Amino acid sequence: MKKKVLIVLSEWGYWGEELVGPLHHFDAAGYDVAFATPTGKKPKAIPVSMDPAYVDPPLGRPVTSEQVAKLTKEIEQSTKLNKPINLSGWFPERPYFSEPEYLRKLEDYHAALARAQKDLEAYDCLLLVGGSGPIIDMANNQRVHDLIFGFLKMKKWIAAECYGIACLAFARDWESRRSIIRGKHVAGHPLEYDYKDGYGFVGIDVSVGPVPYPLEFILRDAVGPAGQFHGNFGKSTCVVVDFPFITSRSTASSYLCGEMIVKALSAKGQESDELQENWHIY
Repeated sequence: MKKKVLIVLSEWGYWGEELVGPLHHFDAAGYDVAFATPTGKKPKAIPVSMDPAYVDPPLGRPVTSEQVAKLTKEIEQSTKLNKPINLSGWFPERPYFSEPEYLRKLEDYHAALARAQKDLEAYDCLLLVGGSGPIIDMANNQRVHDLIFGFLKMKKWIAAECYGIACLAFARDWESRRSIIRGKHVAGHPLEYDYKDGYGFVGIDVSVGPVPYPLEFILRDAVGPAGQFHGNFGKSTCVVVDFPFITSRSTASSYLCGEMIVKALSAKGQESDELQENWHIY
């Protein structure tokens, strides 16, 4: 049977290559894909991620090739992203403790959550695409966290890129408040890659200054003393596989991320056991 990947994108701006890179490998493998956004709005690529002339300030060079810019523009102009799944209509919202009839509402929430998570049986992998947008509507989104927990419970692969990895850091057990990546090895956007100024989001026509939070610090704290953050600064790519997570540092690792997802989903026998029992960095 065909593999199927659920791809979650921000409505406030995704980075083009972090979508088209994995899609290249999914298409080559014959996978089906479904797209979802927090409220069902069409996601939009960050404009500079479609500009081959844009120079990334920390790296001091252009980071988008002519081919990637072309592919991103093509998917933006197509109908593929026009009707994404609406997470707010699919997964329930946890009630406030202060709400009237809290106990009944909490029971209803858990019942609806179980139904939504059962729907995830149709998918083989979850991919959280990065860019600046996830900082706003994905990282601290309870429905996104519950979606992640659904894949986690079924022991299915969960991949995240760049600032999409923050979703994993903040997805936490309600009782222990410990991150699901505690004790894991993860790749992530290092401090050396953070902007001093000029961070932007689709829909906000102003610079918001530096990144709202340093992802490296968040990930280092989330994995705890038994885990490890890998920035791999000075190397062109960084993807870490530590079952069930596949984490990709940033833009340049996008194609490799897709390649590793396909490898993980197609692995059998000893290769599958090796990928699930040991962590790997690429």
